[in-house]
Amino acid sequence: MQPTATVLVYSDDANTREQVRLAAGHRPASDVPPVEFLECATLPAVLEALDAGGVDVCVLDGETAPAGGMGVCRQIKDEIFRCPPVLLLMGRPQDAWLATWSRADAAVTLPVEPVEFAEALAALLRDRAAVSA
Repeated sequence: MQPTATVLVYSDDANTREQVRLAAGHRPASDVPPVEFLECATLPAVLEALDAGGVDVCVLDGETAPAGGMGVCRQIKDEIFRCPPVLLLMGRPQDAWLATWSRADAAVTLPVEPVEFAEALAALLRDRAAVSA
């Protein structure tokens, strides 16, 4: 049995979390492990999950309030030892500079486009596996 990868999804919008789950599917690419989702709607839940460990990739919604995904990304990159890679969901392509400021490893725009999202998630999972090996 192949191990699974845990993907933390942070958004205060249940529809956005569902878009992420549906876009990734059970396995975003054939060369990465199946994914399990850990959904968080608040910053304290994100921090608790990351402190517990076992998260392979974080998907953060930049449009979440009151703690937006960009600020959360920057915070966890500073505070979490060996922070997992972060895929940031942005409201507009013009916000790419903010994704860079937040130190996100990848970024895609909302609404979630399934092929683009799955490719970005799979790339981060591959990178994570290469670092772990």
